[in-house]
Amino acid sequence: MDSKELEKWKKAGEITSQIMKKALQLAKPGVPLLEIAENLEKEAEKLKVGWAFPINLSINEITAHDSPLYEDKRVAEGLLKIDLGISVDGYIADMARTVDFTGKHKEMMKVNEEALREAIKTAKDGVEVREIGKVIHDRITGKKFSPVRNLSGHQIDRYVIHAGANIPNYDNGNSAKLEKGKIYAIEPFATAGEGVVIEGKPSSVYMFKQAKPVRDKKTREILEFIEKTYSTLPFSERWIIKKFGLRSLISLKTLKQEEIIHQFTQLVEKSRAPTSHFEDTILVEKDKAIVLTNL
Repeated sequence: MDSKELEKWKKAGEITSQIMKKALQLAKPGVPLLEIAENLEKEAEKLKVGWAFPINLSINEITAHDSPLYEDKRVAEGLLKIDLGISVDGYIADMARTVDFTGKHKEMMKVNEEALREAIKTAKDGVEVREIGKVIHDRITGKKFSPVRNLSGHQIDRYVIHAGANIPNYDNGNSAKLEKGKIYAIEPFATAGEGVVIEGKPSSVYMFKQAKPVRDKKTREILEFIEKTYSTLPFSERWIIKKFGLRSLISLKTLKQEEIIHQFTQLVEKSRAPTSHFEDTILVEKDKAIVLTNL
């Protein structure tokens, strides 16, 4: 990694952290989720940066992939996971924090954040990903909670949010090693439930999958916009509606049916127990990891 690339990765981390601070200020009980998302999108626009993916605002047992819909009426409540990522010329940082509006989950959140910190301390060149998973698992289960086993951290490349190695939240036996100069997101989830997520309702998050011929002129125009604007990064249904109007929903449906784009589903804790989520992006060095996302 050269110095110019490093500066871009650092800038992505700094701006992601800045926007997360703003998100935590905005996240108050009863505030509309759509208002939070749109305010943060305006903030990114002011800073002239893009989104690595649409902001996720997932409540209680909904663990991930829940982004506000067009004209969403839901409000911040319960246990709210804020998961966001910023792209600076394709250099990405990914970050998550959890806010508890109930006051019932302080211990779970504390152990979840501790698991993240200990995992980061373990991370360095040559460490097997299973070792990171073991640290996360042992810390969370030591307090009688469960890590979410079928969600994981991930390597990040330019323009690719999930690239290469996965970073498990338990010892899954994977002997793949962290590599010096690579970027990773470490993201433990904790729950008092079963520790497994299943697919829920369709979300408002999509991603370009593969190019195919499209006959309808308007749908073709929307597809060209998606490819040019978002490329390999996920995008929001709201963003398409904002650009092309409500009729674009028909085109999105067509593109999904043709398997040109992929629609994500909400990920829900199987036993319907609330989950927490803490995540930071790191740069691995020889003897340590540098955290790129700091509050």
